[in-house]
Amino acid sequence: MKRIYLDYAATTPVDPQVFAAMKPYFSEIFGNPSSLHPTGQKAKKAVDQARKTIGKNLNCSPNEVVFTGSGTESNNLAIWGVARQFSGGHIITTAIEHESVLEPVKELQKQGFKVTFLPVDNNGLIELETLKKALQKDTILVSIIYANNEIGTIQPIKEIAEFLRSQNTTKNPPLFHTDACQAAGALSLDVQKLGVDLLTLNGGKIYGPKGIGGLFVKTGIKLKPQIYGGGHERGLRSGTENVPGIVGFGQALSLAQEKRASESKRLTTLRDNLLTSLQKQIPDLFVNGDLEHRLPNNLNLTIKGVVGGILLLRLDAEGIDISTGSACTAGQIGPSHVLLALGRTKQEAHQSIRLSLGRFTIDQDIAHILEIFPKIIAEIRQESGSY
Repeated sequence: MKRIYLDYAATTPVDPQVFAAMKPYFSEIFGNPSSLHPTGQKAKKAVDQARKTIGKNLNCSPNEVVFTGSGTESNNLAIWGVARQFSGGHIITTAIEHESVLEPVKELQKQGFKVTFLPVDNNGLIELETLKKALQKDTILVSIIYANNEIGTIQPIKEIAEFLRSQNTTKNPPLFHTDACQAAGALSLDVQKLGVDLLTLNGGKIYGPKGIGGLFVKTGIKLKPQIYGGGHERGLRSGTENVPGIVGFGQALSLAQEKRASESKRLTTLRDNLLTSLQKQIPDLFVNGDLEHRLPNNLNLTIKGVVGGILLLRLDAEGIDISTGSACTAGQIGPSHVLLALGRTKQEAHQSIRLSLGRFTIDQDIAHILEIFPKIIAEIRQESGSY
């Protein structure tokens, strides 16, 4: 039985072109990029080329690209790196950030930093007026996710950056960081047009390898490193570079941006067809997140009378992979903090699932899901007797 994978927001398979680009750097060109001999310098050349490739896709200097071990590490480097330049101050983020932003910010709050968690409307969007009221004279950092990993809502990053630069309420404009891990395959990453100071990426979300991430750090911004050692990555992230991962990351980002327009159009059509059919066949099914400002591959649904975890297991038995939220918190029992921030009740949050399509999702997959999905929903509702 062919499995149908609808959890691309959690991670993506490595694209064959990416894997082909990586292969020589496992055992043929295996040197340490810091070594001065030819074997090491061949590896260094590959790292330098990947950095140039990523810089081109971000419209930034290669020197502004820092390689890390994951999107989580990049977020932590951005947040802790800024905070440790100060003895205190004020940080603004949102209630729907990924845990790799929320947790370090909460830890800084325990250490005496002031923190504002911006609320969102019932579609998951922040309001500029709310951000304006939150700004303080000692605000040092604003961190707002570009596209949410659970509900797919896209924040107006460019407008937020312009707004922050226009404000005179702070002594110095706060640095602006965005987590773009989910956005990288669908949205523009031009940091000049976005106006951000720091931007996080993750190879495993864009058909590249896991265990590799990146952080754009605008020239002139000083960060305190979180990993000390041999001073790699301009002293910001010590440790021997993951050469195959870096090469794959560069190739994956280029492919993702190259395919961005056509793939977004294709996925939007598949997603909308899926949603329209599900809404016709399943009563009391609701979409979480903004339908207009949304990633093309994302559907987050609340289905009354159906616990998401039970539906996940039943679909698993039919060879269909979905998720009930962020893969990073899949082992937790509590309801999604993102859905609660939208105003969903705890019960509604537990009755929610995420379907995320991807590069290898085809029409036949959607047709098969539409054949199976409504039947399983009806069976679960009948068995529970609570609908």
